[in-house]
Amino acid sequence: MELLNQIAENIDEFLWGVPMILILLGTHIFMTVRTKFIQRKTFKAIRLSVTKDPDVDGDISPFQALTTALASTIGTGNIIGVGTAIALGGAGAVLWCWLTGVFGIATKYAESLIAVKYRVKTKDGKMQGGAMYAIERGIHPTIGGKKRSMKWLAILFAVFAALASFGIGCGVQTNAISSIMDSTFNPDGNITVNLFGNEVSTVSLISGIIVAICVALVIFGGIKAISKVCEKLVPFMAIMYVVGCVIILIMNSDVLWQTVCTIVSSAFSPAAVGGGLVGSGVMLAARYGVARGLFSNESGMGSAPIVASAAQSRNPVRQAMISATGTFWDTVVVCLMTGLVIVSSCIKNPQIDTVSVEGGKLTSAAFAQIPVIGTPILVVGIVLFAFSTILGWSYYGERCIEYLFGRKGVLPYKLIFVAVLLITPITALDFVWTMSDIFNALMALPNIIAIIALSPVIVKETNYYLYGNRLDEFDKTPIPIVDK
Repeated sequence: MELLNQIAENIDEFLWGVPMILILLGTHIFMTVRTKFIQRKTFKAIRLSVTKDPDVDGDISPFQALTTALASTIGTGNIIGVGTAIALGGAGAVLWCWLTGVFGIATKYAESLIAVKYRVKTKDGKMQGGAMYAIERGIHPTIGGKKRSMKWLAILFAVFAALASFGIGCGVQTNAISSIMDSTFNPDGNITVNLFGNEVSTVSLISGIIVAICVALVIFGGIKAISKVCEKLVPFMAIMYVVGCVIILIMNSDVLWQTVCTIVSSAFSPAAVGGGLVGSGVMLAARYGVARGLFSNESGMGSAPIVASAAQSRNPVRQAMISATGTFWDTVVVCLMTGLVIVSSCIKNPQIDTVSVEGGKLTSAAFAQIPVIGTPILVVGIVLFAFSTILGWSYYGERCIEYLFGRKGVLPYKLIFVAVLLITPITALDFVWTMSDIFNALMALPNIIAIIALSPVIVKETNYYLYGNRLDEFDKTPIPIVDK
């Protein structure tokens, strides 16, 4: 098992190293250029996200699609991931993380556009879409004088995404919930129970059972139940967390300008900076900042477009713009605020250890500045973020399973998903986390191929609907009905 772990870790380190960073960041920049800097339309897209579009095909509203996608992307990565980037890459990692989010908006727009454009409808009227359908229906290369099908690539995406849903979208999240609950209510580790000959934390076990029950009650209701919960949960948890960040930034207002200067200078200078923050060099700052930004907002992974395909939208560009705001909120806003909170807290409190401490504890130390309610805000934030991520990813996995096996595969998938929620809180997750990282990288590759191959379609649709002032126009292209 140790050998298997080492092999998996080596593969993970390679996939999420320089090659994947170059592929994803390169795609972000490429699509930014191809879409004529679509980021400048972000505030227009935000207005569209709260505008209903009911008289068109779709299962849920555009806002519900956005919040469901945000449910899976705004998670522990925004809290712990940013802290890790700062701990390993220095304060400059915050700027690189933010820039990755800015450019990532274009990729999220592109992948969502093709997901909606090539979506299909089941016989019972439900929408299905995502990278697998965009690849199968949109990419037909001519080889040897004949058009070839790329369905094998679509199948690979669906397989990797379904497997990833059990890891990053299920096991890792419920383990994070049980861990934070255990450290809060069982700090000494004395409350245990004997389970199959092993002593396990009672708090972790109960947390897993409660999470599994709550998730089951939602996901067995389908996308409408999931989207309704996310529609209410995501704004609440995001506002609560942002308010906590704002309070800390107000408390640290006297060092806020110094914080901004430190982040910018550290991003381009290898020199050490004051306030307990050690300069880690330009390469390390860029590496960890970019990697955390890519991992946090999921732009390019092909996950969020799956739920974007279920939205009621009159044309693909309209929904793609709305979906792209997810990256804006996730990285450009939430990750940036986390970064400002941590760096300003470290500057104001030089006693905070930024060298040997792990990333999550940097965020904990920052929130501990708020008397009485600081730590509870962080704990509740992590629990809600992780829970919402579980809901979002359960839908991604379900759609991929349905693509692979039809409706008959959905119920077994949901049952296994709930079972994993019960098991992982009392299980060592090092291997699961590593494999999740691998599957996330592997699902991104077919999705990136689809974006690049279909970039002429993306440009054509964008020019027609957005730059041609036709966002209110209905796309009358018939949506194929599939027998699934």
